[in-house]
Amino acid sequence: MQATAEIADRISTITVSSTLKVSADAERLRREGADVVDFGAGEPDFPTPANISQAAIAAINSNFTKYTNAGGTQELREAICERHRLDFGSNYAVSECMVTVGGKHAIFNFIQALINPGDEVIIPVPYWVTYKDVVNYAGGVCVFVNTDESTGFEVTAEMIQRHITRRTKLVIINSPCNPSGAVLPDDEFRAIYEITSRRGIFLMTDECYCQFLYDAKPFSIASLPGAKETVIVAGSLSKTYSMTGWRVGFALAPAPIISAMLKLQSHSTSNPTSISQKAALEAMRGPQDSVPVMLAEYRRRRDFVIDRLRAIPGVSIVTPKGAFYAYPNISVAYASGRVTNSLEFATELLAKSHVAVVPGEAFGTSDHVRISYATSMKELERGLDRLHKFIDGLR
Repeated sequence: MQATAEIADRISTITVSSTLKVSADAERLRREGADVVDFGAGEPDFPTPANISQAAIAAINSNFTKYTNAGGTQELREAICERHRLDFGSNYAVSECMVTVGGKHAIFNFIQALINPGDEVIIPVPYWVTYKDVVNYAGGVCVFVNTDESTGFEVTAEMIQRHITRRTKLVIINSPCNPSGAVLPDDEFRAIYEITSRRGIFLMTDECYCQFLYDAKPFSIASLPGAKETVIVAGSLSKTYSMTGWRVGFALAPAPIISAMLKLQSHSTSNPTSISQKAALEAMRGPQDSVPVMLAEYRRRRDFVIDRLRAIPGVSIVTPKGAFYAYPNISVAYASGRVTNSLEFATELLAKSHVAVVPGEAFGTSDHVRISYATSMKELERGLDRLHKFIDGLR
């Protein structure tokens, strides 16, 4: 008897990642011969620093190709705790740390380990695409807190406070924010922590872009005295060290939560790639010179992109304070009625002008698109020329 292809109900609670779909659509057009400018992928165009790559080669040559502990090697976990202490002043032990297959994996493990059906998770809008789906997958309830351009997309403790109920289990903060580039002021972050910790609510800080701030010093709420009891850090090496394909992330959390996450990881991926772990060890303990070099270049690109976007009549843009994304309001393009939301806008832009951007619907808004400026100045100039012409053509 042939089995029916009936998909599990829980899969219907999640959607395909919009950012990965944009990349796939752009790649399909390239294969067909189109000259595509890709502003979709959140991926540094810098090579992985040579010392990191050499550490991986050494790992292969020394046959470091076997299983490791499911949560990463002792040495790497120690190095992650040490790096976080050096960068932010935190004080984590190895029992409070685990290595994951990218930062997204850390977030997935944490949400699945903590959230029960019906638990509420507060998420500021715009949000990174995966938060909503992994909460839905766990049976949790997303409670969205809308921010807007008038306040630079910054969420406040007062806004969070208004959305807390007896079912609130978790608040997620992503600063610098993907997609808006907003950076939460340290004092406001502390105020949010005071509210959540007082009520016994967990606070997850997504620190994927923690080193890429243009006007402030890197900060982690986990560095506050006593914060480790209710704060969970989701970290990644992908952006800081241009290691997207290496797939190394980490979590810092109370030991019982790490144990629960490890239980899940032991039955899903098991350990992160052994060779990538050796590369990550060098990233954590080796020279950090590549980080300010990348940041300086991102600043140059940001300023260019902002100037070019503001030169398009009717387009508005909040200057990003961190990360490497611009999140312009392109609703001026809706006036003719030929497109009515950012999904239609992005679809037409790719089809007609061969420029890939991510529609704001992926992040909880309908009047914006996300533009990644983690690409060359030449590509930025070509793509923004096309974007300007496309919008002019919709008037």
